[in-house]
Amino acid sequence: MARVILHGFSTFKLGGPQARFVQLANALGPDYHHVVAAMDNCFEAGERLGPHVSWERLPLPNRRGGGLANRSTLRDVLLARKPDVLFSYNWGAMEWAAANLPKLVPQVHVEDGFGPEEAQSQLPRRVLMRRALLGWRPLPVVVASRNLQRIALDVWKLRARYVRFIPNGVVLHDVPPSATASPDPSAPLVVGTVAGLRPEKNIARLLRAFAALRARQAARLVIVGDGALRAELQQLATQLGVAADVEFAGYLAAPGTRLAQFDLFALSSDTEQLPIAMLEAMAAGVPVVATRVGDVPHILPESARAGLSEPDDASFCAALLGAVDARAEWPRWVEAGLSQVRQHYSEQVMVAQWRKLFDGRLDLVFDAPHLGVSSVQRH
Repeated sequence: MARVILHGFSTFKLGGPQARFVQLANALGPDYHHVVAAMDNCFEAGERLGPHVSWERLPLPNRRGGGLANRSTLRDVLLARKPDVLFSYNWGAMEWAAANLPKLVPQVHVEDGFGPEEAQSQLPRRVLMRRALLGWRPLPVVVASRNLQRIALDVWKLRARYVRFIPNGVVLHDVPPSATASPDPSAPLVVGTVAGLRPEKNIARLLRAFAALRARQAARLVIVGDGALRAELQQLATQLGVAADVEFAGYLAAPGTRLAQFDLFALSSDTEQLPIAMLEAMAAGVPVVATRVGDVPHILPESARAGLSEPDDASFCAALLGAVDARAEWPRWVEAGLSQVRQHYSEQVMVAQWRKLFDGRLDLVFDAPHLGVSSVQRH
């Protein structure tokens, strides 16, 4: 009988944690039945789940009001469904941790990063809530970056034995020899990104930097992703005079096909932890220019760090223009990036760790022997 896993998201629109869940569910197949709950009852990321994945949507009568307004509703869900393991994702689903107190089912909380309101610093009220709901029991917590691990230990004051860093991983493909060849300096340059059109991704910063590049040479910008800021960003492209050279490709279920067409991948975010899209670009043999946020400086190999910038417009623009001027170095950036991904960020390693969590073998991931296989009885 397939193990039943309940996943509590703030939204099931495609983003970092949703993309990783889709990746894991597709890789692990029908051994598990996934019940997906989203506080906004949006489930569009499910379009990327394969037909071999057993899953269902769980709509919720979400009440507005902040704090723990939905605790009793979510606790009723846990009592009725009795999943083998509950996973809650990020601050937007923290109410699941409150609903599971006192403990009804084994739970793992997952932290992938922050929205724009916490891009620069932690909000004190949220820090206190995380300390209480994650640290008092304590609750096993998986973090997606070394930076988040530091925050969990030093700011949230969680116990080290209950916090584990599991890096995101990507599928490794054979990269064509052209990826490591010297680029043709006379050809129009294709700069691209894959990102939700949300404030923290700061695509406006990328558009402004691209306008400076376009003023110097022929180039195109491809933006893969969708979101609430699309119309605003399209208007900005028009104001900057580059709309004819900017493609808003929208949401793509398989963005890898477009990634392979990029000459340069650009990440312009104000906040990130361990960005999957950047790892996928590196695995596809695409050089990277990126802001110095989260684990990004540690992911990029030393030989490619000329593409790093501070998360401000002037620095990012300078880094983009400088990277283009350094085209001759791109083959070296690509080879070092491929080596980094193969050694540290492969999907195979990530899936093996998450399988243990899905199986309830928390004792094999966390330094806590009493965390073992779930013994929840479903009726």
